[in-house]
Amino acid sequence: MRLYSTTKGIARETTPGELELLDLDARDLGELLAADPELASAATATVRARLPIDEATLLAPVPSPGCVYCVGANYESHVAEVATLNVGDPEAIRATLEAIRSRPMFFTVPATATSGPHADIVLPEVAPSMVDYEIEVAAIIGRGGSAIPVGDAMAAVAGLTLANDVSARDLQRQAMAGHEFEFGHAKGLDGFKPMGPCLVTLDDLPDLAGCEIETRVNGESRQRATLGELIHDVSSCIAYISRYHTLTPGDVVLTGSPAGVGFFQGRFLEAGDTVEMTATGIGTLRNRVVSRAA
Repeated sequence: MRLYSTTKGIARETTPGELELLDLDARDLGELLAADPELASAATATVRARLPIDEATLLAPVPSPGCVYCVGANYESHVAEVATLNVGDPEAIRATLEAIRSRPMFFTVPATATSGPHADIVLPEVAPSMVDYEIEVAAIIGRGGSAIPVGDAMAAVAGLTLANDVSARDLQRQAMAGHEFEFGHAKGLDGFKPMGPCLVTLDDLPDLAGCEIETRVNGESRQRATLGELIHDVSSCIAYISRYHTLTPGDVVLTGSPAGVGFFQGRFLEAGDTVEMTATGIGTLRNRVVSRAA
């Protein structure tokens, strides 16, 4: 099942390119998950209207998550990139990367970082010069829970979506060098987590390992991988985070990004750029980069 949050309510896509607006009390999927973590009502709801998807204004599937968890350095190709960093204590970085291979590393960002699949990425006034992209498949929590065994983890998930883990790399460098900025400042600025275009339930994604992801900036391919290349798969990420935090309906877990981010090429996003991210079976994010004054 493919479900969308739109400015006109929750929609279901059964025919490609056409949305069925559902007769539900909830305004978006976040509200629906709070009342119905299994999304059973979305499967049976009556249709109140239909519209072409191109005429709909799409929101992030969960426009205001309770918590957004981000797993870092979860592809070996990206770990290799990070290992080249010349910032902070090299021995500490190496030790951290070895630890990451044994267990997921995660951090949180505020709900205000969430934005829609076609929203502009606004270069922040506090750090406009080194804004970067990271494609990530994200799990949207349904049933949730705490101390979830790996074998039960996917049962806690309502579905998957796509996210761009936008980063202010100058702030991130300062954080990694041990300055006064916390890591979340670099990742959690307003609008730095475009998500969407929809929530896809797991029964519509039978081959997670084969899911292909790709980032294109102005049409040029920058990142490409499959979920099978994750160091810690989606189940492992969910289970590990739930050891420390109770996952609740509507929480979102970003699962990491492969090599090819702009930082290691010295190629940062600029006003006028267009970032497109695709995941097979999920869809496409398309976000224009604009300056604060635009």
